Amino acid sequence: MGLLDSALGMLGGMNQGNNGSTDSKSMLIQAAMGMLSNNQSGGGLQSLINTFQQAGLADIVQSWVGTGQNLPISAAQIQQALGGGQLQQLADSAGISHEGAASHLAEFLPGIIDHLTPHGQVPEAGSINPADVLQQFSSLFGK
Repeated sequence: MGLLDSALGMLGGMNQGNNGSTDSKSMLIQAAMGMLSNNQSGGGLQSLINTFQQAGLADIVQSWVGTGQNLPISAAQIQQALGGGQLQQLADSAGISHEGAASHLAEFLPGIIDHLTPHGQVPEAGSINPADVLQQFSSLFGK
C-alpha cells in the first residue's frame, strides 16, 4: 500500500488549493481507488461494474470497459447505481456532500474504469496496479 499512498500523495500535491489542503477530488479518487482495489468482501472493479449493470446502466458501463467512446453518466445515475450507503462512504472519505461525490464521480469514474480496462477486458482481481492507474489518469486533471 506504500506505493499507492506515495502516488496519491503526488496527485494530492498537484491538486492543492490556496490553503494547502488536499483537493476533494483527489481525496475522492483515493477513496474510489480503495473501493476498486478492494477485492475482499465482494468489492473491486467487477463488483462495481455489476452494480452499475444491475441499476440498468449496463450500456453506459460497458462503454467504459469497451474500446470505443465512453458514454457520459449523470450524478443522478451515480446516485441511483451506488445508493446511499456506498456513495455516502465515498463522500465521507473525501469530506464532501453526497451530491458533490456523485457529481465528481460522474466526471472521472468513466475515465478511471476506461484506464483500468485498456483492452476492453476487466482485469483479474488483484492484477490492478493502482500506482500505474494513478499515473495514467492524472492526465484527467491536466497534470
